[in-house]
Amino acid sequence: MTIRQKLLKTFYPAFMWASGKKAKQFGNEQAKALVSFYLLKATANNGTSFDFEQLKGKKVLLVNTASDCGYTPQYDDLQKLQEQFQNQLVILGFPANDFKEQEKGTDEDIAQFCKINFGVTFPLMKKSSVIKGAEQNPIFKWLSDSTQNGWNNKQPSWNFSKYLVNEQGELIHYFDPAVSPLSTEIINAINKQ
Repeated sequence: MTIRQKLLKTFYPAFMWASGKKAKQFGNEQAKALVSFYLLKATANNGTSFDFEQLKGKKVLLVNTASDCGYTPQYDDLQKLQEQFQNQLVILGFPANDFKEQEKGTDEDIAQFCKINFGVTFPLMKKSSVIKGAEQNPIFKWLSDSTQNGWNNKQPSWNFSKYLVNEQGELIHYFDPAVSPLSTEIINAINKQ
């Protein structure tokens, strides 16, 4: 861990407290996707194909991540959330370098950093772009395009934006980066049937 990363980890609680006051979240539990979530595929950070059909029957939290961001300590909270809801929830991390060059490492570097510093066991995908444009990861295109997901056009506002998909493959919530993975808002959304 770099000195900057150690400082960010140390000051993370104060950072979350200060930024949490303006955190945004959006939800729509009635919308129906126009393109099935289960038709999507991603590439895992080890180069293998990750078929979303295997996620049927579970909630899925999709998060764009970065290793050198003020929110990077959320990896720890995401891992705790994964362990707490291991039978109900799958967390998928999507490393991206879209915001101020905060994810410069290779896929191998990112995986090693996450495992050593935060004990991450949830799947990480291949580093990609998550913001709208020609290079946008198809998963984030689905998450931020209402003509595909049924209601949401919000792209990630920064690293650690979170999207929650229900057991039927419907996008039901978007949470800004300042919403902690262990917040009551996210816990309640996961517990809701």
